[in-house]
Amino acid sequence: MSKILITGASSGFGTLTAKALLEKGHAVVASMRNVESKNKAIAEELRAAGAHIVEIDVTDEASVINGVEKANHALGGIDVLVNNAGVGVMGIHEFFTTEDYYKVLEVNVLGVHRMNRAVLPYLRQSQGLIVYVSSLNGRFILPFYGPYNVSKWALEALAESYRVELTPFGIESCVVEPGAFPTSFGDKVLSSSDDSRKEPYKQMLEVLAMVKQSEESLKGHPEQKPELVANTIAQLIEMPHGEKPFRTPVDLLGLGTLAAQYNQYFEEMQQGLYKQFQMEGLLTVAKRG
Repeated sequence: MSKILITGASSGFGTLTAKALLEKGHAVVASMRNVESKNKAIAEELRAAGAHIVEIDVTDEASVINGVEKANHALGGIDVLVNNAGVGVMGIHEFFTTEDYYKVLEVNVLGVHRMNRAVLPYLRQSQGLIVYVSSLNGRFILPFYGPYNVSKWALEALAESYRVELTPFGIESCVVEPGAFPTSFGDKVLSSSDDSRKEPYKQMLEVLAMVKQSEESLKGHPEQKPELVANTIAQLIEMPHGEKPFRTPVDLLGLGTLAAQYNQYFEEMQQGLYKQFQMEGLLTVAKRG
């Protein structure tokens, strides 16, 4: 049984992952914002299923520190951090202001860094695991997801950087890269603030409208169930220490296969680079002491 803290557990992959881990007998802290208001119903549902509920806003330093302390107290330690909290966007890249961009990076990148810094003192004790919920948009660029693409590429780099600096402590890192799934995530995307630049983009806006409609077609692929992501995270957590893959795409619509090929090539390149500089040991997690 592992002691697991999940961020963004109020919906989508976060809720499903919390439920999957509880069913497997793990101890889970499901963290989210607005526990006593907007998310009260899901908080009560997860609590009834056996989860500890803790309020954490990953954009707020004090909230993160206090929430992690409460999670550690509730679990009696932390073995796994699942960085799931995230926000999406859809729109023409040029229409997003600097302030819009900051909102995305605040959650998807800086929020993860805040959580890591708060949890790592506990993970060093348990020689635990950090799971990053990234996206296939962190490996490929698709139109109309501009700031989201950027944030997920940054998240992949953040995970790489932490990975090589944490392996000597026996701390593992896993990046999960979901494709497009029919979840409530798409209902909460941030819109761009500057609509004054539409005139040159008339044709592109028509394409954008088609893309928005095509997202509904995901419901026509019953095999592309969001539970696949939750189950993948659970499987990674339960793999033996030192045997977990660093990157795992989760997708049955085709893009995941391409990402797996890309990831394999990139990992071979990383191994070669680190070997050249006699640092290959940093790509292998230290055995538990």
